[in-house]
Amino acid sequence: MTQEFTQQLLECIAKTLHKPVETYRLDASFEELGIDSLDGINILFALENEFGIQIPDDAARNVKNLGEMAQGVWKLVEAKGAPA
Repeated sequence: MTQEFTQQLLECIAKTLHKPVETYRLDASFEELGIDSLDGINILFALENEFGIQIPDDAARNVKNLGEMAQGVWKLVEAKGAPA
């Protein structure tokens, strides 16, 4: 996972939730960040649009923090063969 990818992902999340990007860090749980299930759905749609991927529902349900989300999105982007 590259620094540029991580920054793009965090900026996408921050824009989606209308908060400063500095609010988010990869080791934080959704609960710590105040991200509820509706926010999670909005984030998933935003990330799918941002990176041109499809995130499987079952994979999304198992994610507990932004780091896991970033790893999952990175794998999908790499599998697609598209530059992030």
